[in-house]
Amino acid sequence: MQTLTREEILAVYAAGPEAVVGLVEALLAQIARQDEQIAALAARVAVLEARLAKDSHNSSKPPASDGLAKRPKSLRVATGQKPGGQPGHPGATLRLAERPDHLVAHTPLACRGCGASLALVPVCHQERRQLHDLPPLRLVVTEHQAFAKTCPHCQTLTAAAFPAALTQPVQYGPGVKALAVYLQEYQLLPFARTHELLADLFGCSLSEGTLATAVSTAAARLAPVQEAIRAALTAAAVAQFDETGVRIGTRTQWLHQAGTERLTYYAVHPKRGKAAMAAIGILPAFTGTSVHDGWAAYAGYPCQHALCNAHHLRELTFVAEQTQQPWAGAMIALLLEIKAGVAVARDAGATQLTAAARADFAHRYAMLVTEGLAANPPPPPTGQRGRPKQSAAKNLLDRLDRQRGSVLAFMDDFAVPFDNNLAERDLRMVKVRQKISGCFRTEAGANAFCCLRGYISTLRKQGEHVLTALQTVFAGKPFLPQLQAE
Repeated sequence: MQTLTREEILAVYAAGPEAVVGLVEALLAQIARQDEQIAALAARVAVLEARLAKDSHNSSKPPASDGLAKRPKSLRVATGQKPGGQPGHPGATLRLAERPDHLVAHTPLACRGCGASLALVPVCHQERRQLHDLPPLRLVVTEHQAFAKTCPHCQTLTAAAFPAALTQPVQYGPGVKALAVYLQEYQLLPFARTHELLADLFGCSLSEGTLATAVSTAAARLAPVQEAIRAALTAAAVAQFDETGVRIGTRTQWLHQAGTERLTYYAVHPKRGKAAMAAIGILPAFTGTSVHDGWAAYAGYPCQHALCNAHHLRELTFVAEQTQQPWAGAMIALLLEIKAGVAVARDAGATQLTAAARADFAHRYAMLVTEGLAANPPPPPTGQRGRPKQSAAKNLLDRLDRQRGSVLAFMDDFAVPFDNNLAERDLRMVKVRQKISGCFRTEAGANAFCCLRGYISTLRKQGEHVLTALQTVFAGKPFLPQLQAE
């Protein structure tokens, strides 16, 4: 309704009471519609402001999304120590070698004062300095010659056999192939840069086809090892799970991770949820404690569950910043206090907290959840189908309330970690690989990456030398990492 002039209002008044009532009703209806629009716009503004307020310190957004202008506050607790190496840290200082490979003697021949000869004068003092450098880098070519001989008795011609791995007149050895795979799957270099590096350092110009063949060959030979890692994870007492999106060709698929402190397994699948988890086959047979971020698909499996409290800390930080509700900050402090208490008890040799400590922590946790639920009641019915949209604080509180056993699993079982950071670290290199090399061109390439990267990650967790292990793959006897359940 347009704004009425004074003359129009007087005309309505002159028309009598019914005309005035009709005008007032129309105005009230317009005000009601405007109130609804204002409420909808206010809700939309709140959602957009909340979205803008989120960064890596109060949500699951990656640090790379923060931009250069923002400097999010870290969730780490200050230790009061200065940056850098701490007292007692061994460091990595370059030291004199006890047995150098070469000795070069520098002896003065004449006195720098008077010029007299010092050739026959004995040494009275010696100082050592060492130069650590690379030897000349080049390929070592080994020629194998197979000779044949004719038996003088039966005249049979017998030829010596070449080594089983030597199948072509000219080929690259296990060292070159292992280094190529190491550069691509561990250092995450794309084909072109791997080709350039090998050419610059060793003068060997491996084509992209040769590099791709090396990767596929290594993956095929490591398939039994990958299956052994998968079986060991299925039998583990505690394992961490996560997933992230990857581009394969023109499609978005999902790379799933399962891991422990000593094992890593990757697999790609078009789906993110239960269809993928069933196809991978670890969770359907898993009977230990599954640590994850609360994604609904994980909850459908009958194993024990533990939720990632790093996610909870970020969500609680967001609630505390946006609502100023005291319970959120107090819950952050409580979770960190429990974490510190578990660490102290573990360092003292205990396997669990005392019953009194656990009861106290559980009681304080329940009180804070009750306080939060009182401050965030359920939204009123809207009259529309479906559940009314809840605030971020209410959604978080419902999870903390209904799944408190999974939230506090680390308190009851010291084998359960406080967070799911190990899984996130395992997935981080997948995202780095995408930033460097882009998408996977084929599913075969993605599957090969999963096999090789899972093997390499497992080796690194167990302190094994990656390049040496990859050489055993091309030598025909892949090194098998330790698979014992933890």
